[in-house]
Parts: sequence; structure tokens; C-alpha cells
Amino acid sequence: MAIRFQRIIPAKQILKRFLPSPDSVNVPKGHVPVYVGESQKKRFVIPISFLKPPSFQNLLSQAEEEFGFDHPLGGLTIPCREEAFIDLTSSLKPPA
Repeated sequence: MAIRFQRIIPAKQILKRFLPSPDSVNVPKGHVPVYVGESQKKRFVIPISFLKPPSFQNLLSQAEEEFGFDHPLGGLTIPCREEAFIDLTSSLKPPA
């Protein structure tokens, strides 16, 4: 009885597409990775609750206009200065 390895290799390639990347594994439940910066992108992990306030919704609208829904880095990409993002998120309260 011969084993056909030709079918195993494509299956592994297909599975790699659906398995989480190492970066996404390090995101705690209830959080989302966000890439912030104008030229150099820095990764932040924020609570999902931060996505709801109107101030953050404005940033998300800007991100949608600039990047659409294609986020090559694997998380949300927000086109603002890192300092502005930190100021905004520090004013939001994380869930208790």
C-alpha cells in the first residue's frame, strides 16, 4: 500500500492560510491589534470597547477612506500620529 504524499503537501499549504499568524496569537481575548503611524507603523493591542466611542469612530472612518478594508498587516491600520493615538486611547477607559 503506497501513501500518496502529493495530496498532503497542498493540504498543508491550504491550512497555513487559515492558521493564525504568530502576531495574532499574542492578542488576548476581547482585544484587537491596531497599527498606528503615518510612515512607520507601530503595533498596539487595544480592548475592543475602544472601537465604539465617537472619537475613535472618526479615526476608523479615516482609516476606511485611506486603506479600505484591506489591511495587509493583519490588523486595523490607522493613519495618524502615534502621539495622537496614545492621547486618544489614554482618555478612554478600558473595561473593568
